[in-house]
Amino acid sequence: MSFRVLASDALDPKCLAAMRDAGLDVDEKTDLSPEQLETEIAVYDAIVIRSATKVRSNIIDAGTNLKLVVRAGVGLDNVDVAYAEEKGIAVRNTPAASSDSVAELALAHIFSLARHIGRGTASMKAGKWEKKQLKGIEIAGKTLGIVGIGRIGQSLARKAAALGMKILCTDAYLTESPIPELAPMVTQDELLAQSDFISLHIPFDPEIGPSISTPQFEGMKDGAYLVNCARGGVVDETALVAALDSGKVTGAALDVFEQEPVAQDHPLFSREAVSLTPHIGASTFEAQARVGKEAAEIVIDFARANA
Repeated sequence: MSFRVLASDALDPKCLAAMRDAGLDVDEKTDLSPEQLETEIAVYDAIVIRSATKVRSNIIDAGTNLKLVVRAGVGLDNVDVAYAEEKGIAVRNTPAASSDSVAELALAHIFSLARHIGRGTASMKAGKWEKKQLKGIEIAGKTLGIVGIGRIGQSLARKAAALGMKILCTDAYLTESPIPELAPMVTQDELLAQSDFISLHIPFDPEIGPSISTPQFEGMKDGAYLVNCARGGVVDETALVAALDSGKVTGAALDVFEQEPVAQDHPLFSREAVSLTPHIGASTFEAQARVGKEAAEIVIDFARANA
């Protein structure tokens, strides 16, 4: 089968092996600059990416043989989807494969905020013993508001409910909760006002901008905690810093940021009540194995259907 595939971001080795075993011609080039990708993409029928590679209009235009873009992961913000589809290029992702891993990270950040795990680790490594300063809270009995009750939000709801949290949800695309017995649907204003912890699981729309900015912070319950393991840009980081400094928000946890990698002088780094990770929501061995398997199946099925 003469079908050339470029893997431009690191994938699970079994993903590459599966495509090659199916007779596809697969190249793994994970260190291409945007300029190099634009030059090399022309010979490929498909490209498989994660979050690092950006498939913008220039790449799409240069991909004169390109028929398929597969995002091995959930978000498609690094792909100009509408433009690709306008050019007849199919765009696929693997939305279910990493749901539990992202939900577990969100839950881990909730624990980190509640019990100051990150600050405790850093202070002890600095030779401090801040036992009295690090009094925390229990999450059992607290209200968790989930903004976006898709696969990840539902997974988080089940895990948090098992730990004794009360769950509320809101979703811009749904009128009813898919798990009403566990997470009743409320308006976003009600969720912000009632939740002790707020976890975001929504896409970023550059035409709308941040979903959580000054008005939303003002509508939050005093002393709330915010968790964002969704997409950078969903939270207005300048407004978040102001909300932390004013005490409106007690703590915040972010796995994703407006600009990645994050600049070392980012003001969040100097605030103690934060828990930060470098966009690792789907970075578990289990999730990447599932993501790779699903991505390979998408490419193989597409190649066979278009042989």
